[in-house]
Amino acid sequence: MKVLVLDNLQEVGIEVFESQGIQVDVKGKMNPEDLARIINDYDGIVIRGATRITADVLDNASRLKVIGRAGSGTDNIDKIVATRKGIIVMNTPGGNTITTAEHAIALIFALARQVPQASASMKEGKWEKRNFLGTELTGKVLGIIGLGNIGKVVGERALGLKMIVLGYDPYVSKEELLKLGIEPIELDDLYYRSDFITYHTPLTPETTGIINTDAIKKMKKGVFLINCARGELINEQDLLNALESEQVKGLALDVYQVEPPPNTPLLRHPSVILAPHLGASTLEAQEKVAILIAEQICGFLKNGTIRNSINVPSVPPELLPILLPYLTLSEKLGSFLGQLIEVPLLELQVEYLGEASQLMTSPLTISTLKGLLQHQIEDINMVNARMVAEERGIKITETHGLKAENYASLIRITVFTEDGQESVAGSVYANLLKIVQVNLIPIEAELTGGLLMLKNLDVPGVVGSVGTLLGEKKINIAGYQLGRIEPGGTAISLINVDNVVPKEILTQLSRLPNVTFAKYLKFQ
Repeated sequence: MKVLVLDNLQEVGIEVFESQGIQVDVKGKMNPEDLARIINDYDGIVIRGATRITADVLDNASRLKVIGRAGSGTDNIDKIVATRKGIIVMNTPGGNTITTAEHAIALIFALARQVPQASASMKEGKWEKRNFLGTELTGKVLGIIGLGNIGKVVGERALGLKMIVLGYDPYVSKEELLKLGIEPIELDDLYYRSDFITYHTPLTPETTGIINTDAIKKMKKGVFLINCARGELINEQDLLNALESEQVKGLALDVYQVEPPPNTPLLRHPSVILAPHLGASTLEAQEKVAILIAEQICGFLKNGTIRNSINVPSVPPELLPILLPYLTLSEKLGSFLGQLIEVPLLELQVEYLGEASQLMTSPLTISTLKGLLQHQIEDINMVNARMVAEERGIKITETHGLKAENYASLIRITVFTEDGQESVAGSVYANLLKIVQVNLIPIEAELTGGLLMLKNLDVPGVVGSVGTLLGEKKINIAGYQLGRIEPGGTAISLINVDNVVPKEILTQLSRLPNVTFAKYLKFQ
């Protein structure tokens, strides 16, 4: 067996492969074109963030069995094509948690004491002591937006610095935060009270551009902001204006929409501290993820053991072709509801009806959890989804039935939150994955690309006004499906669209006569 190692993996990882008798070729960094020419010589490949595994790379990869990402992010891997070709994609979730959290704390210190600016001044031969009056952290209020693994560690470290720590995360219970010593708080109150605000959220339609003028206006004048999460969280022009007006006193960035970033006015501003995406860049973290990914790939190639898989659960190889479409359907149904709920999940019920009830359903439930939780929690995968759900106190139940209503096979998932319950059902037929019910309302739509969901009163004129507005906004409709239980009651529309529907258009849609709800959902 042969493994290709790219992106300067730490030597300790290579030693793991060699100790297991697996041949290793180390080639540094490769572009997709060169990689495509040699990929079929290997059973496994290890990358970090520099190499891109595209569809073209995988096109002729008939020998490749596993792709390992030494780190958590897998945006540089075409997971859809890998899954279709039966290639396992693994990562190392949690391997970078401590070092990324410590980096956020380092940037908080750097902002408070203007360390980079003072150092640059000294190197220019100046002694500008009066220009660098700092701020003590003791007693200051730190607001953390996003309380996943990294956000929680940042909170623990900040409490050790005697800071007052506030936390906002609609998907984490108040009880869980209080146990950590973090005060749970609504977002507007966090803005109002915080001296420092650090962001640790996943990138979703709701968090894209979350650092904008409207949010900044609610913040304390002279606030310091730190972003080690995703570059797309910020609106650069809005932040530049806030720095010029001194509403924001200092900004620290470790991530950017484009990396390396262009030399924009925001990045040149004297109150902005920059780092070249160093969140995971410590020797300890790099060695840890190198060892972890090497051990995982060795375990799979030698024993068939699957750990920290992004795309496939641990199932017998001979059952995978049968389960794969149902695994994909389950994840997409979970993702559908995961994008709708905005409060902590209390309970998940999964019904397997008809032919689906005869399948190995445990991995299907895990796939549902992965889809459901991926919009609230970073580093969720097929391995840790159930554990994370149990840690959060989410009750999980499965039921099986031989009859599947009007379908040969049906999977229905129902979620319960403090706001009530939501359900969605889907089926696999003619090689297509389709929604067939939403909240028991019959409706059929493909689970692919972008999907606009509307709730409205079943009265004349709604379809026309929606279509007119989307047309005016250059949103192309690929399919428009309607569902209702009875005339004149509540109806649901599922509209497949070719364009992303931004928040401002969703707001306009929800204000149309007889439309009560509008949400844009995204599926891979």
